[in-house]
Amino acid sequence: MGIAPLKLLPVNPLKTASENEAVPRVGGGNDFGKILADALNDVNKVQQEAKQATNNLATGKIQDISEVVIASEKATIALQLTMQVRNKVVDAYQEIMRMQV
Repeated sequence: MGIAPLKLLPVNPLKTASENEAVPRVGGGNDFGKILADALNDVNKVQQEAKQATNNLATGKIQDISEVVIASEKATIALQLTMQVRNKVVDAYQEIMRMQV
């Protein structure tokens, strides 16, 4: 099993991107904001599914309570993960703001 080398773009500290020059993106081209929005939409979708499962149990459409418990736990774990990521981002931002320039 071989190890593939990293494919990094060369960095030239003396050269800056001009307004007309396109800045190359590393990776698939998705920006951080889009990835974050997609992740939040996924968490919202899981929350809505858990709510719907709870409503279905209350109205008698679902007889198996384990489905509702699993959906609720998925929603809880997704929300906890989202909160932890948010906390790490806020901590990183605060650390950057404390840096001396």
